[in-house]
Amino acid sequence: MTMQLCSLNSYYQDYWADENQQEHWPVSFQPSERFNASKNPSHPEITFSPLHGIMEVWHPSKKRAVVDRFSDRLKKSQCTGAQLAIDYLHEKYSQNLAAATIASAGGTLLSFLPFLAESEVDIHQVTKQIIGGYIERDQDNGLKTGAIRTKLCALYTFIGFLVDHEILPYEILHKKIRITPEGLLPKAIPAQDIKSLLAVIDNIRDRALILLLLRTGIRIGELLNVAVSDINLPERKILLYLGEKNYQGRIVYYSADAEKALKDWLDIRDTNRRYLFYSRTRQNISYVAAWTVMKQAIEAAGLSGRGYSLHSLRHTFATDMLNAGLRLEVLQQLLGHRSIEITRRYARMSDTTREVEYFKAMATIEKGDTHEPHRINSELQEVFEEKKLIGTYNKKLSS
Repeated sequence: MTMQLCSLNSYYQDYWADENQQEHWPVSFQPSERFNASKNPSHPEITFSPLHGIMEVWHPSKKRAVVDRFSDRLKKSQCTGAQLAIDYLHEKYSQNLAAATIASAGGTLLSFLPFLAESEVDIHQVTKQIIGGYIERDQDNGLKTGAIRTKLCALYTFIGFLVDHEILPYEILHKKIRITPEGLLPKAIPAQDIKSLLAVIDNIRDRALILLLLRTGIRIGELLNVAVSDINLPERKILLYLGEKNYQGRIVYYSADAEKALKDWLDIRDTNRRYLFYSRTRQNISYVAAWTVMKQAIEAAGLSGRGYSLHSLRHTFATDMLNAGLRLEVLQQLLGHRSIEITRRYARMSDTTREVEYFKAMATIEKGDTHEPHRINSELQEVFEEKKLIGTYNKKLSS
């Protein structure tokens, strides 16, 4: 078989003129350019097919492959602003940025745009509040500070692109959100500010939402996915299921004031709704809606500018429980942390508690008595040992 008979032109003379075929080319090149690079039969990018003869195999560059992959995923997501995100990735490609930089931007957009869709927010309505809610969600999911900073940097670069194209106002870039170093975290809300915050929440649903976050320490994303059937009212506990197949999760408990707020909400809510908290258009309320509730309460209580957020309620729970005498490993299970080191960052022991614990331990040592784990809640420990609800520790505690 000769080269003349094996060429693509012999079998498909109109192949390169077919618009339907051109749509599936990985990279757009003129036919003459493709064939000029492939006239040599020994060219490594040419292969032979018994059915089609000699065919060219075109390999796009790594950067181009990254752009195509993320563009395809963004297009299939059908999220608001997907086309703008695709244009943004192509602009980064034209700037000859590294493949890793483009991939980082694409990954951030694939996370941010679905967040907007879940929150029912159009790309033209993005505000600093929306960005803050997106970052808080990552914090609630346990993402490390370094990873959050990287995502925030990539996101603000995209926001700058939208500002340049007059999609968003320039003011959104003023006073950008900054991620506090891990050594300065967490920031719990003082008791007096908590009292002021709760005093201004009159809405029954909103009060139940805030008090459950404050008294259980669960993540906002977990609470928004709680169904009424997950609540055990007689025992004042909520079952949090992490997987639909194995139903492995944990149990959290709530206080008397949270119980009252919850019952008040259950008395007036629509019993036909599955999720505990819902909205008119959604089965469960969005993260942004919950964030708005907290923001309005903060403003009404005169606590603006202090850096409080929904995530602060989780930190407050952890710090209060630790200072009340709850063992750190038990607190770890209540918060759902895989590592106890994360729990250490969440909870801060006050100086007064540290002083009391020191003299209590020293008194025991001086008496020669055996130090017993007097603060262990045996009922809690039995719950945590249930095989169906928790797994084993991923990390052994150091002695």
